This record gives sequence, structure tokens and C-alpha cells, in this order.
Amino acid sequence: MKAADFIYHRASDVAEAVRYLEDYDGGARVLAGGQSLAPMLNMRLWRPDALIDINGLGELAEMAADGEETRIGALVRLAAIEDSPLVAERLPLIAAMVRHIGDRQVRNRGTIGGSLVQGDPTGEMPLGCLVLGATLSVTGPAGPRIIAMENFYAGAYAARLEAGELLTEIRFAKHPPHFAFHEFCRRHNDFAVLSVAATGTVSGDGVWRGIHIGLGGVHDTPVMAKDSMAALEGSRLSDADIAAAGTAALDAIEPPGDVRASAQYRAHLVPRYVARALADLRASGKATG
Repeated sequence: MKAADFIYHRASDVAEAVRYLEDYDGGARVLAGGQSLAPMLNMRLWRPDALIDINGLGELAEMAADGEETRIGALVRLAAIEDSPLVAERLPLIAAMVRHIGDRQVRNRGTIGGSLVQGDPTGEMPLGCLVLGATLSVTGPAGPRIIAMENFYAGAYAARLEAGELLTEIRFAKHPPHFAFHEFCRRHNDFAVLSVAATGTVSGDGVWRGIHIGLGGVHDTPVMAKDSMAALEGSRLSDADIAAAGTAALDAIEPPGDVRASAQYRAHLVPRYVARALADLRASGKATG
């Protein structure tokens, strides 16, 4: 099947892209990497009136350190993130997670902004940005605004962008000292059945603070395991602490059932994968302690 007819516009700057989006009042789609968009068009799941091509907007394809903050333009390719010394140094969780996205061909074209706006509940970049507390810069007819990653989705595949708004940049605060990531797929580089990302800080006496635990693929959006996080604050991540946190993570999920796994199987995996991630997090603290 081929895409339905649409009008094509190539934007010369952000302002022009916003004007095009406003003109179509929600009837246009942004073309960045096209790795999610093109299949949806060809299956006619989406039939937009127009595509707004932003690939010429070089200002959206930059990465930079800004004090303790790290900024990544929405048009930065996933392969560029994978290969970036800046990301490896300042955002190691993102560097680890991006290698699980598709294959190298997909990462060569796919963009971080496209991944976030697509809002696939199994997506690695939405989960990583959530766990790291990223903020998103968007520009629309009313001007720029900032959206916290935790407030970016209304549901699966439903980013909270108004008609005419364009995601332009992702901003990350200072990365926690320790992290861990685990993902389960039916086959290499397939969509995840579930994924777990964790970060935290450990003191010299082995006490952990500020632990964040995010879950992907087990709700209609990525979610934080807040009960588990609260229970681990001030703990030493003992085996008993980890086991209890894995069980508590079940309160954060409403897993779907699909062709990759049933809801029951996802729920079965969550405590086990949370425990694996937390065990790795503990080990990383000991390795640098």
C-alpha cells in the first residue's frame, strides 16, 4: 500500500515550519527522520493534508554543553547521539539506551525529536528522557514554551503539542553518577516487551539517594515506579530492598497485551527486570566507591 495524497512543504526555518503547521490546523505532520512516519503513511493509518519537511533546519541538529545542562536539538539523528563523545560523557544512560533502537540504518535517519513526538510506549528515548527529568522546548504561534517530560504525553502516541507547535530542543540537567538499563525483546532490536532504567547517587557509606526507576512498555506511556523509589530512599540496596522494590513497581503499571506479550507476562517480568537493574545500579556504585 502507498500513502494517500498530501501536499509537501520544505521549511526554511523554525518560524516557517510553525506557520505551515498553523495553516493546516492539526492536519499536517512534521517530516524529520521519517522512520515512524513513513510506515504509518504507507499503511494509511495517517492521512495528513500535508507534510512539513524540517530536515533543512540545521539549528535543530546541534548538541551542546551549557554549564551543567546538556542540550540536544530535536533534529539530531540517533546515530549522532550514539557516536557523540559529549553524550557518552554527560548522558551515559542515553548513550547506552540509544543502541537498542532499531538497527544502524534506522538510527542513521531517526531523530530524537521524532522518537519523543511519536510517543511509542516501548520507545527508549521517551523512557530515558523521563528518568533523567528532561525538559522539552517547543515553539508555536504563541511563542516558545517549556514542557517537563513527565507532562509530555496524554496517552500512547499522544504528545501534548498544540496545533502549530514544533518540538525544537531537549534539555537535560546534570546526570546522576550511577545508572543501569535493562530491556527484554523477543528478538534483537525488536520493539521492547519491557524496559527498565534506573539512576541514583550513593554516598561513601553505601547509602543511596535520589534513585529514579522508569518503566517502558508496561503502560500507555513510560512511567516512574514512584513507590519503589520512595522505599529505596536512604537504603543500601540490600537484596531485600531490591526484591521489595521490584514488587512495589507493579503498582505503577497497567500493562497492555499485544502480539509480543500478554499483559500477564509483562507483569510477571517487571519485578525481575527491576531487580536486575537495581542490582546493576548497586554494582556500579561499588565499582566506583
